[in-house]
Amino acid sequence: MAFDKERFFMTDARPDSASHYDRWTDAWRHMLGDDFHVGYFAHPDLPLEIATKRMTRLLAENAALQPGMNVLDVGCGTGSPALHLAQEHNCRVLGISTSEVCVERATALAARANMSHQVRFEVRDGVDTGLDAGSFDCVWAMESSHLMPRKDLLLTECSRVLRPGGRLVLCDFMLLRQMRFQEVPAVRKEILVLDKVFGKAVVWELPEYVRSAKEAGFRVLSELDITRETLPTFDRWRANSYTRASVFVELLGSEALEQFRAACDIFSRSWLDRLGYGVLVAERAS
Repeated sequence: MAFDKERFFMTDARPDSASHYDRWTDAWRHMLGDDFHVGYFAHPDLPLEIATKRMTRLLAENAALQPGMNVLDVGCGTGSPALHLAQEHNCRVLGISTSEVCVERATALAARANMSHQVRFEVRDGVDTGLDAGSFDCVWAMESSHLMPRKDLLLTECSRVLRPGGRLVLCDFMLLRQMRFQEVPAVRKEILVLDKVFGKAVVWELPEYVRSAKEAGFRVLSELDITRETLPTFDRWRANSYTRASVFVELLGSEALEQFRAACDIFSRSWLDRLGYGVLVAERAS
């Protein structure tokens, strides 16, 4: 019998991602850094803030950005990657999120950087944006797709809003292999911990993204497994949970802090085995 991943991940008891982000965003910034995503560690001794910037640059290189391009940032977090695209590549960026808190924080960040004329943020859903068809040169989906159960709808929407020849760059947590049935009880407990810290996720294997992208009308240009290069992230997050514990506890309480540390341990144990990280680069067919 095949393992039914979708049924396993989708249970009514799991928290809603948007409301979860609204609650955890300010505390996450102390643990994850301003960029709100994993780092790319060319060597394991890099500081987290440098490694996260390198991850943004890696994705930007694959996006083949040119000055004046219109970029849609799906799942914009608190806006740091979007500002990088505008400042370093002279692009116009619209960042969207279902979290009102993220949009507020990102809008304030753009204002402080005097970039509001070039970067703006709105509350919209990545699987049903309501934006005009063919209105973007690039769709940037950085560590947001795992929060969208219907990734087929996400990829179809990305294709719809891109002009012909426009590029999709997507990076996220990935399954490295299918789960064995004997692993299910332990993994289910781990998922409940990860839910409490990072919100409700449904994780795919990279080949599933590739297949669904092709079905949505994309030509896949590259697929990268960067699991090893991202592994040190979780040691950095856990270290932050000690050096910045007091401010985290003030925002969310001591129980949430222990849950965060447990989540970091789960990632460290699972990385390179069940869980990893992948990058998908694809072009909308003409």
